[in-house]
Amino acid sequence: MPGEATATIGKSVQIRGEVKGNEDLVVEGLVEGTITLSDSRLTVGANARVQANVSARDLVVQGTLQGDAQCSGRVELRAGCHMIGDIRAARLSIEENAIFSGKVELNTSAAAESQHSSHSAHAAKPAAPAASQ
Repeated sequence: MPGEATATIGKSVQIRGEVKGNEDLVVEGLVEGTITLSDSRLTVGANARVQANVSARDLVVQGTLQGDAQCSGRVELRAGCHMIGDIRAARLSIEENAIFSGKVELNTSAAAESQHSSHSAHAAKPAAPAASQ
């Protein structure tokens, strides 16, 4: 797709150090250190081993991630993944058979700000049914 670049770190590639970028990244190999993709998505592939602190817009974990994740968007822990570390994100999805050990801090203010303009009319509706009971 034009304008949407995705980089891939292959199965046999090993990186130790700092990875930074402005495009989506798929890791299939080994990365140790830090990964910073502030406006992009990081996908940890099913066979990948990542030992790094991650900062990204979105994170999808299918393989092994050991380190903390700070995401402005969504974190998805897919079935079969193994993550050890703390998660700070706006949204979190954990599939059945995903292994996770750590603490979670959901920053709902970031999610609320992004949805505020489109859902502002719905903000008052949940209070009405609770008051009628």
